[in-house]
Amino acid sequence: MTVPVQAVHVDSPTETRNPRTTDIDLMSTAGILGAINAEDRTVAGAVAAVLPQVARAVDYAVDALRAGGRVHYVGAGTSGRLATLDAAELVPTFNVPADWFIAHHAGGERALRQAVENAEDDDGAGAAEMAAMVQPGDFVLGLTASGRTPYVLGALLAAQRQGAHTGLVSGNAKAAKPAGVDVLIAVDTGPEAIAGSTRMKAGTAQKMILTSFSTATMIKLGRTYSNLMVSMRATNAKLRGRTIRILQEATGMTMADCSDALTEAGGDLKVALVHLLSGEDVKSAAKALHVSGGHVRKALDLVRVRAS
Repeated sequence: MTVPVQAVHVDSPTETRNPRTTDIDLMSTAGILGAINAEDRTVAGAVAAVLPQVARAVDYAVDALRAGGRVHYVGAGTSGRLATLDAAELVPTFNVPADWFIAHHAGGERALRQAVENAEDDDGAGAAEMAAMVQPGDFVLGLTASGRTPYVLGALLAAQRQGAHTGLVSGNAKAAKPAGVDVLIAVDTGPEAIAGSTRMKAGTAQKMILTSFSTATMIKLGRTYSNLMVSMRATNAKLRGRTIRILQEATGMTMADCSDALTEAGGDLKVALVHLLSGEDVKSAAKALHVSGGHVRKALDLVRVRAS
């Protein structure tokens, strides 16, 4: 006798039918795309409503990284894939250490490309990963469209017991705040254009929140100057050209002057920038950046104080 796999009824707005798209299979191609786009346009407003909670998560992450800790993302399916993407892009964009942001995906690396049976239902696996990798003072951010994914909730509860602060990005605004969660970011994107297809609006909301969360964290940690990516890693010709353009935009100086400064600074964009903006030599600029923890504006203030 075959034992049936357990089924769970998920009570979430993302699982309900959308009355605006019940005839989507009868629409023209343009009509289908228009209906999907109309739903997508509601996501930014839903994310705006939870920005105070996202801000709390950012502050937890900044505190963790300043104290030598790490940020962990935990997700399954689309949520885990989006989290993995965000963590991967921070290294070249902001030149952060590879272990500052760690993504944990239910089912491991294989599940990034194909579904792994029952992986998201294993709360013990999520808890075990946190017990093995999370330290007191870390920040752990879980993501789940349904608000109930066992792998994610098991991980958050274990992480909190390890002494980490925790947050949960949930697509189920109806669900109560789960145990083990310090800050709940419950974004109400409503029913999907295709019922239950949370790679659509729920996934878009998660992408927006992750991008805002990690970018704000980087800004608070001095990984930008103004709105310029001064910490980026120039790993190809396009990016090397961008470093020169960033220096030009920040200083108003010529391409030749900026190129010379970057060469003198050993390719370190921040050192070249402080050198050009302050008029101090490269060695002094590097020292000011070291003392300021890599913040360009703080380094400039230090240089000005020394000069006064």
